Amino acid sequence: MNKYFYLLPILFISFISTQKVQAQGPVVIDTTGLEARINLMESRISYLEDNLAKMDKQFKIGAAMAATGYTVTIIGGLMLGRENDKLGQGLLIAGGTIGLSGTIVLVDAFKYLGRSKKRHGRK
Repeated sequence: MNKYFYLLPILFISFISTQKVQAQGPVVIDTTGLEARINLMESRISYLEDNLAKMDKQFKIGAAMAATGYTVTIIGGLMLGRENDKLGQGLLIAGGTIGLSGTIVLVDAFKYLGRSKKRHGRK
């Protein structure tokens, strides 16, 4: 008997609370504004993904060029003072030029991160 005494108020309160929820009726949400915002976000994400793909390709090319150039520079430096001194000097100049060019391409790849539609007149 004592168990049912505590259970009865809990059942009564839960019954009353469900009746209030049912009496309110279905909730109507206006989704036209949300759909427009979702479409805008999807277009912005697509634009960002395109820019990141461009940046990724250019970044990898620049990194490969820089690594190759600086490797050639090191090889040229190791050849200095030996029987292939002239070749070492040429490799130093060529490797430094290739490495610097690769670094410029690599740094230039970051321009895609700062691009936005607002700066370029797109909305």
